[in-house]
Amino acid sequence: MAKAGVYPARKKNGEPYYRSSFTFRGRHISLGSFGREVAAHEAYRDALRISKSSDSISDYNERAYTLSFEKFVSIINFRDNDVYFSNPIYLRKRYFEYYFSKTEYYKFDIDDLFYYAEHKIVRRGNHLFVADYGMQVNLLNRYGIKSHAVAGRDYRFINQDATDFRYENIEVINPYYGVSRTTKKGKTVYKASILVNGTCVIGYFDTPEIAAIAYNKAADRLMKTGKRQYRQNYVESLSAKEYADLYARIRLPVRFQ
Repeated sequence: MAKAGVYPARKKNGEPYYRSSFTFRGRHISLGSFGREVAAHEAYRDALRISKSSDSISDYNERAYTLSFEKFVSIINFRDNDVYFSNPIYLRKRYFEYYFSKTEYYKFDIDDLFYYAEHKIVRRGNHLFVADYGMQVNLLNRYGIKSHAVAGRDYRFINQDATDFRYENIEVINPYYGVSRTTKKGKTVYKASILVNGTCVIGYFDTPEIAAIAYNKAADRLMKTGKRQYRQNYVESLSAKEYADLYARIRLPVRFQ
């Protein structure tokens, strides 16, 4: 007879394994799969104890728990906030935290709760991604930050906390590809540049929008040669006619003719 909370199963090759689960506040919660029955039972016991304890997320110790850290967070959040998420989310008053470990977590606005409850965050080095419709999407893109943007130059976290993704804490300095803000002769200008066997400067412009259009025009010329594909900037603040007029007026360096 299987131990409490344990359900024997077999893999396709016939190898046995053990699923663990428990019921809390009328909800049946899966705790994971284990290679040994005793480990599955220990995870069940961990979940029962946590649901009745006052343990906090900072109390997790991987040597003391068979239960995974993600499940630990999920159960504590359910215990404290009466809402269950399969992802390691803990609700606060006006925001929520998404945990990687007891000391590593990211803060998000409550408006993003549904998205991150349904989409798991994956970390690769210093980059964060979510799987969306079968594609890996850079987390920064959700906040209007381009994939190759540089922190401090193209965007910044206002309170200097790079784990705080609440909207009020993110300032997008430059939303365009190939554009960077700089100073020339004491004046703030916007440099447009593009990669062609290294970085080629297209020119310096008074506004980021004009620089973005200059980048687009240079990219169009280069793509006609079939050398490579370039992402295009969408300048939301301009009408189609305003965009076309500026596009026509911009003169590119000879190498782009």
